Amino acid sequence: MTDEIEREDEVALTAEYVLGLLSPDEVVAYEDVLGVDPDLRAEYAFQADRMVALTDDIAPVTPPAQVLSRIRAIIFHEAGTAGTSSRGRSWLQRLGLLPAMAGGLVAALAVLWVVTTVIPPSGDPGPGPTYVAQIAAADESLVVQASYDAAAGNLVVDRAVGEARPGRALELWLIVGDNPPVSLGLLPQDRTGAVAVSPDLAQSLAGGTLAISDEPPGGSTTGAPTGDVLAVGQVIDA
Repeated sequence: MTDEIEREDEVALTAEYVLGLLSPDEVVAYEDVLGVDPDLRAEYAFQADRMVALTDDIAPVTPPAQVLSRIRAIIFHEAGTAGTSSRGRSWLQRLGLLPAMAGGLVAALAVLWVVTTVIPPSGDPGPGPTYVAQIAAADESLVVQASYDAAAGNLVVDRAVGEARPGRALELWLIVGDNPPVSLGLLPQDRTGAVAVSPDLAQSLAGGTLAISDEPPGGSTTGAPTGDVLAVGQVIDA
């Protein structure tokens, strides 16, 4: 049983390493073992080759100019952005979050691929998170994994990369459609922790967007983000 557990950990950690989801300290620890463990190197080579093979049959193509607008229309339900006034734009557009959110969505889907494809399912998976999101900055200077625990009514957060600026705090927001952002509270100072989510807000998580802003200690005093919006991520079904 011990070997079985260690094997599962090895597969999971390697998948996260290949996808760049480990923290800097975890990367150092993983590479230390990688240098002396031939079995781990074999697992890394297998998963890296498997990931690269996903693109083997894809020929490079220059996409038409309208592809981006069609993607936005399908994913974000946009009718078009040209000539749109600030009154007609969503909160995501007003805050300039769409490009960063697209990157976070791709990363979240990559995590979902690892969970469903690389990591073998156990016989009894037990209750899992209802929704997940990767909240990430465009330059990945801040990356927070989030998963909603319906049983506990908590959003479990793991700040893999980044931290608050000196003398500042990180505040978590939920954005649903064109509605103004709603604060879920400050992120825990520890890298991992839980943020309570009220039942009414939990019902709005599906299809929503989570964002993190830079705020003064204690959080925003206006009911809306007052500092820079540092990271965003689309909420998807687990």
